[in-house]
Amino acid sequence: MQFKDKVVLVTGGAAGIGKATALRFAEEGAKVVICDVDETTGRETLKLLGPEASFHKVNVASREDVQKWTDTVMVSHGRIDVLVNNAGILRDGQLVKFKEGQLVGQMSEVDFDLVIAVNLKGVFNCTQAVAPVMIQQGSGVILNATSVVGLYGNFGQTNYVATKSGVIGLTKVWARELGRYNIRVNAVAPGFTATEMVRAMPEKILDGMKARTPLGRLGEPRDIANAYLFLASTEASFITGAIISVDGGIVIGT
Repeated sequence: MQFKDKVVLVTGGAAGIGKATALRFAEEGAKVVICDVDETTGRETLKLLGPEASFHKVNVASREDVQKWTDTVMVSHGRIDVLVNNAGILRDGQLVKFKEGQLVGQMSEVDFDLVIAVNLKGVFNCTQAVAPVMIQQGSGVILNATSVVGLYGNFGQTNYVATKSGVIGLTKVWARELGRYNIRVNAVAPGFTATEMVRAMPEKILDGMKARTPLGRLGEPRDIANAYLFLASTEASFITGAIISVDGGIVIGT
């Protein structure tokens, strides 16, 4: 119960890694506040998080939504100890696609802008809203979701990789800027992880993911949640500006 009475915010907390992270912090006694655009799934997850947890429908790409959420949490709890910037989306596609010498497709501007808005601007919005609270209380931990593809790149993910590489940069900048206020900022880079979305993929693709992972299996959402839990704990009190890969040893492209 090392997080008893601590207030932990998890964006994208309705499902997948976000849900596992919310559950893990709740197990350790935290007052968990999750947000997501999926209200139905979010309220189902809330039932698992205990009587002091709460759910809010928030689009992290909207600064207005994020500020209202932060203000509401402060009215309810009076503090914010941990922010996990987990919310993210995919809209995959090649930069340009040629067939027989002709351009037959390309990533749309709409898909590029949407992924940037949620995965990168969303992290900026949430951190900028929460940081003043942590500064005033003299402590806090900010944890950002990047990805192994942010380190190594990946075919067909120009927009997603741009955001995850960008999050690594934000993490390092904020570790420098906020350290003086006793605020630590770190990021976790998951590899292939068996979320609900990934488990629904064809068996052939899943086997390929496992084959490219030296440990021979997909990660579980709880594996990533445990990394967040450690980085938020007092045991990690001298770790900031770090990018922790939780990927079973994978190197994209091998």
